Amino acid sequence: MRSFKRWLDRSLAAQAVMIFLLGVGVSALFRRGDHPVLWVIQGFFYAAVGITFVAVHRRRALRAAGTDPRGLVELGRRIRHREVPSEPEERASMRRLVDDQLSLLDRNRRWLPYWLGFMGLITAGLLALGVATGSLVLPLAFTVAVTGLCCWVVWMRRRALDRLHHMRAALREDHERVS
Repeated sequence: MRSFKRWLDRSLAAQAVMIFLLGVGVSALFRRGDHPVLWVIQGFFYAAVGITFVAVHRRRALRAAGTDPRGLVELGRRIRHREVPSEPEERASMRRLVDDQLSLLDRNRRWLPYWLGFMGLITAGLLALGVATGSLVLPLAFTVAVTGLCCWVVWMRRRALDRLHHMRAALREDHERVS
């Protein structure tokens, strides 16, 4: 499993294949009456949009860290495992990456309540439509799914902030000890 996760971290093609397969699966699940060719076309569309987002994010992180793609993957792994690099060049790249990621999360912080509120309005509207039509199964399932998604987004954001703040403190402490 570890090698599979490492392969997915390093390869945009592997990520594109995973998004494509998930897109085809979701299309097949929710659009059973459509022709399978449409499922494949939708899978390609989802993969193209997803990989575009991933590539833009990766290029931004590469510019911020000033390293190559393999180095960026290694820095991300070290952040997740809370490992401080020993080489000064890697520490400088890690410091730039952590600062960039923290500034990005800080800028996006102001939009999170609006996004959560928008998701709540959509859920409330769908529940109201469900009550009006007498069919509550789909609206309740949607409410549970959206609530789970919103909780997951908040949890992942908090987890990323904790890791990045820990790494910033460890790099600062390590820098002060070396100086």
